[in-house]
This record gives sequence, structure tokens and C-alpha cells, in this order.
Amino acid sequence: MLKGTGASAGVGIGHALVVKEQVLDFSGVKFSGEAEEKQRLSAAAEQVSERLQAMATSMTEKVGAHAAEILSGQIMMLSDPFMMGQMEEQIAAGNTAEAAVDTVCQSFIAMFRSMEDEMMRQRATDIGDLRARLLKQLMGLDDIDLAQVPAGTVIIAKDFTPSMTVGISRENVVGIITEIGGRTSHSAILARALEIPAVLGIEGVADTIQNGDAIAMDGELGHVYVNPDERTLGDYKKRQEEFEQQRQMLKAYLNQPTVNADGTKVALYANIGKPEDAQAALEKGAEGIGLFRTEFLFMDRDSLPSEEEQMNAYRQVSALFAGKEVIIRTLDVGGDKEIPYLNMKKEENPFLGHRAIRYCLDTPETYMVQLRALLRAGADHKNIKIMLPLVTGLEEIRAAKAMLEKAKKELAAEGLPFDADAEVGIMIETPAASQIADLLAQEAAFFSIGTNDLTQYTLAVDRGNPDVAPLYTHFHPAVLRSIRHVIHAARNAGIPVGMCGEAAADPALIPLLLAWGLDEFSVSASAVLATRRTISLWSAQEADDVQAEAMALSSVKGIQGYLNSMIKK
Repeated sequence: MLKGTGASAGVGIGHALVVKEQVLDFSGVKFSGEAEEKQRLSAAAEQVSERLQAMATSMTEKVGAHAAEILSGQIMMLSDPFMMGQMEEQIAAGNTAEAAVDTVCQSFIAMFRSMEDEMMRQRATDIGDLRARLLKQLMGLDDIDLAQVPAGTVIIAKDFTPSMTVGISRENVVGIITEIGGRTSHSAILARALEIPAVLGIEGVADTIQNGDAIAMDGELGHVYVNPDERTLGDYKKRQEEFEQQRQMLKAYLNQPTVNADGTKVALYANIGKPEDAQAALEKGAEGIGLFRTEFLFMDRDSLPSEEEQMNAYRQVSALFAGKEVIIRTLDVGGDKEIPYLNMKKEENPFLGHRAIRYCLDTPETYMVQLRALLRAGADHKNIKIMLPLVTGLEEIRAAKAMLEKAKKELAAEGLPFDADAEVGIMIETPAASQIADLLAQEAAFFSIGTNDLTQYTLAVDRGNPDVAPLYTHFHPAVLRSIRHVIHAARNAGIPVGMCGEAAADPALIPLLLAWGLDEFSVSASAVLATRRTISLWSAQEADDVQAEAMALSSVKGIQGYLNSMIKK
């Protein structure tokens, strides 16, 4: 058995088609003069952009606009004067268009690959895909076409790129297995959008598996069997039937209220990174937006987004979720989220450095633009809440609120409409914030627990470091006690408390969160229906019994084993 990262749930049974990367050797291309090379580059960029636009239109029709945004991001890169300008500078220095594309793209790829955050590393894959497109166009090579693969095909590749999705048939492709990628990579997002089981991150898999090999794979567990025996194959066929029954059953929870077995309601929201993601969240039955990561508006460009640009992006989500809450996190930059044009200083330990709310408060000219945009965006529907990241003390909340009051005075003086009553809450994602949650509740209108960073900081574990990654778990007693403490502090103060980290969708943790009184669960759009179902299975008494038993245990292994054994199917 091969083990990778389960990135798109489902069971795939079929035969392997190994997709090998094309050799893009341009060493024999001769420099034909600056003007001609620049013209070749311009023509290639235009042709690739047109092809990407056609692909985006096709993908929108097939799986929705949210998935097509991955391609739209590449179109934006092609129109980015900074990136294209660097390529033209390379040509002016005597390089061919091919060499210019390769040099500039490789420099961006290296920069993004060095980042810890997987979403940031995914930018490297996007730029690598764009590099390959441009080089193929310049060299007259065709893209890989998977439109004609036979039924029962399992695609094996180094990476599953957006270009490979053109014409792909969900009826014929039953699985995707790659060497690179993780749950938040674009290959995973595309696979989930297409509803094709996917296992990513199996080193050397494109060399290990041969064309025609029989494959049985589990896209949730990350297990892959090559040429399985009859017993294993029979087991996977049974699991495939069960998964399909489960998928159909979850449709019954679409647009239903989120209630526990006693009928007590909780809020079930979605996390998004771009305005376009909101449509997918709405289609999956999200009751609001619990986390809008605004930093993605600042990326893949060479200058800050204007107040109007930001306002329109926030307003788009506010309108789509009119009558429902939209919680927007202010710029969470720094750490591994590097934006070149901000010229942030290199730090020895960026995760503990000048980032998030610290950076924003120290750059008021940038922060004020965002605060004004948020206030203006909320003018029509009055449903936007503002959330501050990485708070460690009362002073940060008060400073941000003071800036917000200044922004309100400016907007009033300018005669611009805005939401004067927009609430300000905070993410609880540091041990400091957890410890003084009772004090922070005096200033914050709401809490949202960011379990990803809270777990990392509480356990002093870099989740991006493979040597210590196994130590990273929200089942650690210290993390669970911290979560419980924050929820109780919020309830004692009479303010709502949510959770927007990955743990909110974990069926093993949900009974504890219900028992402690979590008001709002915010999960990825794809996890909304499964989370709603899990919540519906637990009565208050059952959940309280489970949390009491779990919190009496002292080891990660004991807690995790017990909670996993209590998951309701």
C-alpha cells in the first residue's frame, strides 16, 4: 500500500494512466533580437491568456466560478506589468523569450516554495503551470489533453495542474494520484470541485506505478493499492458503494437548519479566501461567512489594492450573504505570507515577528484604507463584522478600534455611506490571548478560535517541519483545555464565540465543542454538509458525557483514540 495525503474524498477503482511531464528544453533556441523576442513573448502571453479564458469559461460551466478562479489568477499574472516587465528586462539583456520566461518564473517559484504556509507554496505550483504554458506556446508544443481517456481511468502525475482539467470527464476519470500537493493545494481544490477522489504527495508515484496497473484508492484516508488482490478489491468496491450512499444522504442536509439532536441551533459558517469562494459556500448551505482571509486580495499584484477595489470585494460577499453574518479578517500578512511590494524586513523568526495586527497598526496608511473599505462595504446590508488577527493584548484591540473611529469620522466628513455599528472581534490564536480571554472579552464583540495557529503556538511545534509535524495535534490536553477556557470566557462575558480553524470540522472534536457551548462552526465549503450532519447526531447529554470522559484522560494517544472511537457514523 502507498500512503499519501487524502485531498478529495471518495473511493476510486480503475486502471492507471501515467502522465509524464513534457521536456521543455529550449537550449537550442537562438536569440533573434530584442524587438522580435519581445514580440514573441507578447504574442505567446496573449495566446495563453485567451486559452486560459476559454478554459475558465468551460470550468465555470462544469464546476462553478469558484474553481475557475484558479485559472483567472493565472490570467492576472499575465497582465501583471511587474512580472512581464521583468521578462522584458531579461530579453533586453540578450536572453531569448524562453529564457526570460524561465528565469523570472523560477525566481518567483523559489520565493514561494521557501514559505511555510501551504497556501503560499501553492503559488509556486501556479507559476510553474504558467511557466509551462508560456514555454509550450513559444516552442509550439501542445498541452496535455485528458478529454479522451477511457472510462475507469486513474490519473497518475507529478502534479495535477489546471491545464489538465480541460475537457476532463468525471464519468471517465475515477481518481487522481500525484507526487506533490496537499489538502489546500490547487490540485486538491480542483479535484474536490470535480468530485474526483484524490491522493496527493506520494513521492515518486509517477515512476512507481505503470500504465495499466489496477488501482484501488481512498481519497479520504490517502491509501493507494496497486494491483490489489481480490479481497482488497472487494473491500474497496463495498466502500465505494457506501461512500456514494453517504454523499447522496448528505444532500438531505442542504439548506436545513444546523441543530443538535435536541433541536438546539448552532451557526454553521464557511471560510473563504476570495469573494468568488462565497458562491460555493452559499451553494453548499453555509449560513454565513466565519472567516474571509483578506490577504489574498493583496497577492499576485505589484501594488496595494485601492480602497474601491477592497470595498467592492467585501461588498460582493456582503450582498451575496445579505441577512447573514460576514466576518472579515483584516490583513494577516507576515510570517510565511510574504508580499514583495510591501518590502517587509527579513526576520529570523517571522512567525513570532512583525506580522498580522502588529504590522497593520505600525502601517496606519495601509490599514486605514482597509478599515475604510470595510466600513463602506457594510453600508447596504449591515452584516459585516471586522476581525483582528494574532491579538495578544487589550492594547491592540483598543488601538485598532481607535483607528476605526478615525475612519468613521473621515467617511462622515466626506459624506460617504458606511456602517457606523460594525462590530469588532478578534481571533484567539495565541496562548496569550487564550490566557487573558476574560480580559479581551471586555473589548471584543466576539471571539473566533483559530485552532491552526493556536495549536502551533501552544505546542511550540512548526507544523510545516516534517520532523516535528507528528507532534502537531489539537487532541493535546493543553490545546483542548485552552479551547474550553476561551469558550467559557466568552460565554461568561455574554459574547458569541466561534471556531474557524480546521478542528471545527473534525467529527471527533465536535461533541466537545458542542458540550462546551461553541456558538459558531466555520469550515471549508466542502465540509459544511458533513459537519451539519455530525452536529445533528449529538444530544447535549451525550456530548457532555463524551467531553467529561475525554478531559479525564491525560495523553494525546488516549484522547484521540477515545474520541475517534466515539465518532457517530
